[in-house]
Amino acid sequence: MTTIERFRSAVEARDLGAFDGLFSSDVRFFSPVKFTPFEGAQAVHGLLGVLLRTFEDFRYVGQLAGEAEVGPAGRPVESHILIFRATVRGKQIHGLDLLQLGDDGLIDEFTVMVRPLSAVNTLSEAVVAGLAADGIAP
Repeated sequence: MTTIERFRSAVEARDLGAFDGLFSSDVRFFSPVKFTPFEGAQAVHGLLGVLLRTFEDFRYVGQLAGEAEVGPAGRPVESHILIFRATVRGKQIHGLDLLQLGDDGLIDEFTVMVRPLSAVNTLSEAVVAGLAADGIAP
């Protein structure tokens, strides 16, 4: 099973433990609710715990794969987009998970984008509350 297949299965099963071994130690997670990225596998793991509790009726509805140029040198890396729908506190969310893999096949960058703005605001409030409850600084 590929890293992306394992990631998707972990999300769909809402199995936080299944994320172990999927991220590089210095992974960066770019969130729509925080300006600077969450950095490191431990921080990303903590955030995923909050997200799994926050999203309701989460489902992937599409998947795309290709290459993207990253870093200052713009070197191409394997890139995947998982398109999702979910609900947060009654707001319908459309979004995508953008996953960039490193040479070792692990997730090096993870970017989440969501719409519409009202849902982003609701998601932000819910995630910040979840991070505070778990003792993780936003």
